[in-house]
Amino acid sequence: MTAVGAPAVFALVFLLLYVVSRRRDPRMLRNGVFLTAAAFFALATAVAALTLVVPGFSLVVGTVLLLVPLAVVVLGVALIANGFRMLRSEGRSLGNTLSLLAGVLVFVLPAVAIALFVSASGAGFTLWDGTRIAVAVLMVFVCGYFAVSLVAFAVYSVVYGRMRHGTVPDAIVVLGSGLIRGEVPPLLRSRLDRALVVYRAERAAGRRPLLIPSGGQGDDEPRAEGTAMAEYLLANGADPDDVRPETESRNTRENLRFSRAVQAEAGRDGQVVVVTNDYHVLRAATLARRLDLPAQVVGARTAPYYVPSAFLREFVAVVVEHRWLNVVACTPFVLFTAFLLWESFQQR
Repeated sequence: MTAVGAPAVFALVFLLLYVVSRRRDPRMLRNGVFLTAAAFFALATAVAALTLVVPGFSLVVGTVLLLVPLAVVVLGVALIANGFRMLRSEGRSLGNTLSLLAGVLVFVLPAVAIALFVSASGAGFTLWDGTRIAVAVLMVFVCGYFAVSLVAFAVYSVVYGRMRHGTVPDAIVVLGSGLIRGEVPPLLRSRLDRALVVYRAERAAGRRPLLIPSGGQGDDEPRAEGTAMAEYLLANGADPDDVRPETESRNTRENLRFSRAVQAEAGRDGQVVVVTNDYHVLRAATLARRLDLPAQVVGARTAPYYVPSAFLREFVAVVVEHRWLNVVACTPFVLFTAFLLWESFQQR
């Protein structure tokens, strides 16, 4: 198979898998893997074809590859700068430091891997040298795996967030987030405003979906999020008969489960539109799927500076929720590292 034909075949296979999987359920995380793989192989096909027909194009490709380390440095600096802005604007918390930590790791992890390789390249190869090389190789593979997973998650988050689902909702669930001194802050207000847009469109079409603002009372909050959210909806034109707050949930999973119970108590058993912020859309959708809810998720806009840390938080949560799948995926890397250690022992 030619240099152009092989990636083209892979691109078509992954594109077909993506189309079939998305038609089955657009909320599956594997859709992002298929779509990202299809895009990668399509790009590889285009590069291979242009290299064959355009004189000097290989030089352009080489130049771009040489700029990759610079792009990594720029990414690390941008994440660190964003992390400091998050700390200034949103206060100190683990979630608000994620972009800062990610930026530091962009510099630290390659430096550690290179140091391990260099320190093991001296005269007189020992078992300890082999161990350092094996650990460095494991770091490269595992970091590469999670980097690719993050890209796939990011790509499909954007794609899913822009989908038009065509759902006719019996209920519109608004996921809660933290209050500030008991009042609705801008982040939560954006979700409520988006829910009102959906609600008014449904009312204009002659339907009356239930509005369910969902959120319990946090340890640092004077009242339940659902109560404050309901007040905001009513103050901005929602009919009191259409608003049923849910005030017991403490996380997204409970938001969805408890809101479904409120919907059932109101005699509404149809489809649901869940409203959250754009960075949270895909994870909320996957949770709705795992709970077997007839729900699709739409997102409200978020301040750009807030997105990196919030999105990294979502990715970490998804990794933890699918931890055993990630363990299985990383097992070949661990086995390969063990093989390198065995080879080092044999050469000792």
